[in-house]
Amino acid sequence: MSITREKILVVDFGSKSAQLYARRIREQQVFCQMVGHEVTPRQIQDMAPVGLVFTDNPLGNRLDPAVLALGLPTLEGMTLDEDGNRKLSAFLKETCGCQCDWTMEKFAEYAIEEVRQQVGEGRVVCGLSGGVDSSVVAALIYKAIGNRLSCIFVDTGLMRKGEPESVTETFSKQFQTDLHAINAESLFLSRLAGVTDPQQKRKIIGATFIDCFAEEAKKLGDAPFLAQGTIYPDIIESGIPGCNAKVIKHHHNVGGLPDDLKFDLVEPLKDLFKDEVRQLGLTLGLPAEIVWRQPFPGPGLGVRCLGELTKAKLDLLREADAIVREELAKSEFAKTASQTFAVLLPVQSVGVRNGERTYENAIAIRSVQTTDFMTANWTRFPYDVLETMADRILSEVPGVNRVVYDISKKPSATIEWE
Repeated sequence: MSITREKILVVDFGSKSAQLYARRIREQQVFCQMVGHEVTPRQIQDMAPVGLVFTDNPLGNRLDPAVLALGLPTLEGMTLDEDGNRKLSAFLKETCGCQCDWTMEKFAEYAIEEVRQQVGEGRVVCGLSGGVDSSVVAALIYKAIGNRLSCIFVDTGLMRKGEPESVTETFSKQFQTDLHAINAESLFLSRLAGVTDPQQKRKIIGATFIDCFAEEAKKLGDAPFLAQGTIYPDIIESGIPGCNAKVIKHHHNVGGLPDDLKFDLVEPLKDLFKDEVRQLGLTLGLPAEIVWRQPFPGPGLGVRCLGELTKAKLDLLREADAIVREELAKSEFAKTASQTFAVLLPVQSVGVRNGERTYENAIAIRSVQTTDFMTANWTRFPYDVLETMADRILSEVPGVNRVVYDISKKPSATIEWE
């Protein structure tokens, strides 16, 4: 079974807009994938696209001439304003003959069948974080293989306030599978002691997660498959071969896994953007409160607590973050802000409390609005919302005397600080 009989390849020459090209194509209900300009004619033939879209070309024309000799329809120099969308639509429908009928219902059918073919009669274990990606993966795989799915939740000590309890309660009721909850806070913090480099933190967290996961999975008997919620932006940002995007940050589930991993990976969401994952969740019948839950990075608060991680710093951040999320829920931006959270900065500053000098921590509030998480703009909160967040943090969280608001777009900044 094919994901679609219509596929467009976006050939990336290093353009900052390559992901936007892909998004525009998918918005017209045509499936597409990104490939690097070094792609060979044989690779293109194996992928069987009906057309090629070339991004702008700051690296110079390094495309193998044999690619053009394949005779596939091509589109160059596409712009992203209204006229560009019309040009793209004409290219897809008239030049390439696309039916523009790629839907989440079709993708769900394809993905379920693909999981069945990959897994056969085997068992699958899935790491549940409580986030939308792992939840959708679990729901999809459950529909594919039923009770041959077991879910493992590893409490890393890097989660938000009240989240371990919430995850355990939600998934013990939502999914009819084995749910194994492991408290591994001490192990994670011991391995992360003294580590300040964000990429190293991500890799340690990913490796430790796999160690815990594998140890628990051994108790489940023969389960050769590991399900992960890897999505397309994870692959692009991690600089995986196949597209020209440079490494932005290592995702723990992409390229951060140990070489001796004992599982075969099952990654049914690896071709989807974030908004498409949410659409798939609704298609699979997941409740809205799970589908629309704000994303939380795999390394958790480990990449929102900058510098070395300690339990005291993480507890402080948990309290500040809980206040930010509580005030967000009361505001008009509860549904439109895509991601809102607190960051503990690795600096201290002078302040005044009860007439005396303090030298304490600074918290940054980060909130963005986006559709695909490849680009994002900062949320224009009213001043009174920001003021309430800041006042509560300063009065309710000991050890904090300064709050700042991040107004950086992506790009040039990323959504997370590490």
